[in-house]
Amino acid sequence: MSKRKLSRQQRWRIEKIQAERARRAEKRGEQDADRLAAGEYGPERPGRVTAHFGRTLDVAPDKGDEPVRCHLRANLEGLVTGDRVVWRAGQDGSGVVVARGERDNVLERPDARGQLKPVAANIDQLLIVFAVEPAPHANLIDRYLVAAEATGIAPVLVLNKVDLLPSRGGELRELLGRYEALGYPVVTTTTAREGGLDALYRRLAGRTSVFVGQSGVGKSSLIDRLLPDENLRIGALSEDSRKGRHTTTTARLYAMACGGELIDSPGIREFGLTHLEERQVAEGFIEFRAHLGHCRFRDCRHRHEPGCALLAAVEHGDIHPDRFASYRRIVDSLEES
Repeated sequence: MSKRKLSRQQRWRIEKIQAERARRAEKRGEQDADRLAAGEYGPERPGRVTAHFGRTLDVAPDKGDEPVRCHLRANLEGLVTGDRVVWRAGQDGSGVVVARGERDNVLERPDARGQLKPVAANIDQLLIVFAVEPAPHANLIDRYLVAAEATGIAPVLVLNKVDLLPSRGGELRELLGRYEALGYPVVTTTTAREGGLDALYRRLAGRTSVFVGQSGVGKSSLIDRLLPDENLRIGALSEDSRKGRHTTTTARLYAMACGGELIDSPGIREFGLTHLEERQVAEGFIEFRAHLGHCRFRDCRHRHEPGCALLAAVEHGDIHPDRFASYRRIVDSLEES
């Protein structure tokens, strides 16, 4: 499809808008520089971004004080919740962020247009929350695991609402056992009984964690129990569809009494993987890695090719057939998109 040709007037309007934006950004930078030179801001201090609101953000000082609403220097872009920054406090109670520190990692996900959008930074573990209701699907869990492996952030599976499980556990217990056998940590939780969050507390202590998962699995409910002093909105579970309503609109970082930090990210029904290549998807299935590169043909697509090492591993029981089928569904979905 050819690009639409713009008229001279349309090009003039676009150039005018862009020039005006550049002037406003330059003016903000000059105003910040003037205020810094005039001594209206204090000395540079380290901090952590706890929430982001366009050109302003909340920064938590490193000494545990309350977050400060800060403006961004004009030359700073792309900051996200969890970023380490250098900021200066203003006399009016606000502040200005003057620099961003190096990132250990960044969690990104494609937006509606397929463009990668950063969600949070400097994360120790990705807590993939699922529950008895709405019913979890192994392929969705695998998508989260592939996304986590691609970013280098350690994933942890969290099964919530375990009080609703059958006494013998059923298919969910079998599914959990499959992931545990692969070496993934699994934590079970419930807010319906005393001590139902003890294992989760131990897992969160001393780490920065991000909660992801389908809407309705109880992410906000868990955080509300973990952080009773925070005023979080909890979405009711729809009685008709048994799917949760999306309630969280921006990623926020919360400090815990145990020393850990939680980043509550916007609800994600399906973690898009369209930015990944087929090779990255295969590497995201950790049990595949020992067999990758051992196929007879270097361009093996792992479908019906003779001498495929992955197909042989499935036949010999080294790769679970359901996991391989899940891999194929993900790759097929990438080709369709």
